[in-house]
Amino acid sequence: MKSHYRAVVIGGGVVGASVLYHLTRFGWSDVALIERAELTAGSTWHAAAGFHALNADPNVAALQDYTIKLYREIEAESGQNAGLHMTGGVNMASDPQRWEWLKSAWAVFQSVGIETARLVTPEEIKEICPIVDVNGVLGGLYDSNEGHLDPYGTTHAYAGAARKRGADVILRNRVVELKQRADGGWDVVTEKGTIVAEHVVNAGGLWAKQVGLMAGVDLPVTPMEHHYFVTEDIPEVAALGKELGLAVDLDGFSYLRQERKGVLLGVYEQNPKHWNMDGAPWDYGIELIPEDIDRISPELAKAYERFPCLAKAGIRKWVNGAFTFTPDGNPLVGPVRGLSNYWVACGVMAGFSQGGGVGKSLAEWMIHGEPEADIFGMDIARYGAFAANREYLRQTTGQFYARRFVMTFPNERLPAGRPLKRPGAYEGMNAAGAEWTASWGLEIPAYFAPMGFREETTLKRSNAFDIVGDEVLQVRRAAGLVDTTAFSRYAVSGPGAAAWLDRLLACRLPKPSRAKLAPMLGADGRLKGDLTVLNWGGGEYWIMGSYYLREFHMRWFEAHIAEGVSVTDISDAMSGFLVTGPNARRIVERTTHQDVSAAALPFMACGVLDIGMLRARVARLSIAGELGFEINCPATLH
Repeated sequence: MKSHYRAVVIGGGVVGASVLYHLTRFGWSDVALIERAELTAGSTWHAAAGFHALNADPNVAALQDYTIKLYREIEAESGQNAGLHMTGGVNMASDPQRWEWLKSAWAVFQSVGIETARLVTPEEIKEICPIVDVNGVLGGLYDSNEGHLDPYGTTHAYAGAARKRGADVILRNRVVELKQRADGGWDVVTEKGTIVAEHVVNAGGLWAKQVGLMAGVDLPVTPMEHHYFVTEDIPEVAALGKELGLAVDLDGFSYLRQERKGVLLGVYEQNPKHWNMDGAPWDYGIELIPEDIDRISPELAKAYERFPCLAKAGIRKWVNGAFTFTPDGNPLVGPVRGLSNYWVACGVMAGFSQGGGVGKSLAEWMIHGEPEADIFGMDIARYGAFAANREYLRQTTGQFYARRFVMTFPNERLPAGRPLKRPGAYEGMNAAGAEWTASWGLEIPAYFAPMGFREETTLKRSNAFDIVGDEVLQVRRAAGLVDTTAFSRYAVSGPGAAAWLDRLLACRLPKPSRAKLAPMLGADGRLKGDLTVLNWGGGEYWIMGSYYLREFHMRWFEAHIAEGVSVTDISDAMSGFLVTGPNARRIVERTTHQDVSAAALPFMACGVLDIGMLRARVARLSIAGELGFEINCPATLH
């Protein structure tokens, strides 16, 4: 163990090993992985280890495809057999809407260049997995680039390939403390001494929560239990001349693959259970949790119907192991706002589908400043501090686990972790029939409906279509009121504010009492923010954007801040409404003694006005494409 490294990866599961490998692949050889026990100890060793490219997010699907294609490379590079079984896999649908969803997923695959997938009939499913009962099955989505592998061999293949490129792998040495250095690096205090690292990566798996807290970060990640069993030999399987294809019964909440001459079957039960929500005990390792068969019996019953040969099969072993979940089930990847050179790669519950893509993206980010792919769906900045609240985390992770194989409709609004934050006018809007959705923990009205209305979830046109259409027509013909609490607002001031904004934003800065649309771009020209900048005069500016991007944008602002500039997130301190439509000016005129004519307050103008009994900041803007006035006031007065 050396005393200094450019980067130290904490955690020896498949994700940590992938990060280590990709750092060396992209040019950093002075790197090390530190593991408290042995490689794979924690979640990796007991994983069912299936892999697939299917994902609702096309960017994540592309990274999963990358992960799968990488396995042959790391086998060849390391000389370590990963135990690959490229059996192909099929997701089955028994519900008409699920079948429609699989068809759309296939179209997404085509759009991102995954050409190994195709739609299959029940008869073809029977050929792929002869032991399945296709009664009631409408069809499936098959991908020949799916299968399963050996967790131990794959993790060691990543680590072995990294070693050949110069990395160190340090085992049986727990990290006990992290200390930020004045130069932005870290003292990594271990049981066997202190290492100085320029960068630290938290790939702690079941211990990611604790490794985060060492740096003062409470991560929204928690372990949950997951069951599967392995059968003894099954005659129907043993008699086959080929290996079974991986089969996922989406409507039955189960997955199945071949294991020797039997099968492995796992379920995502509707009654999930958390395990050590604050992270695994430090002395936990190559261990399992006692099985709880009664709790998963409804899903087992469905599985035995779908795969009838299980009824006569003996069970060789049960596995109930813990692995980690985030509120939306996607990983936490990237730099942590407010901490120099502290990175996360955790909450990766589908490690053998996503581990390669996570390692690639994080290594690119660390070395080149940006990942090649758009991975906002994995970015830790998609969450704020609210997501680490224990009850919020319990509700949302439990909801995701139970819905792992449940289809979420485009117009479906899920209940977990809600309501968390409410706009000031919540009660009034609720009384007016608001149908609520949520953005970054904030309740926002989606539309207003008659009392007793219930929107039906669908992949087609919603029964709320006409209601929303009437709202649109009302705004076009007369006027409407839009709650703008879910706009982010940042106050920018200081002697260097104008120069900093001029560098930050791809627009000319507006003159005092004017606003301007302001794209914010990265060094490679990719969009970082579709913003509006308002110049209130006297050196005071606002930036306005999307509420759910608050952490993302503040991280970007702080990473590019200049001396003499202050940026403050005032999103929760300010609120407001947009009055928009042809009659908007007449409505606003009735609330103020000041001139709001087109001459006095032209398009893209802004200023301070008395609106009723409030002193408000008003901008002549509208997201509706009609005449509009954005009225901003303190949230306590909303």
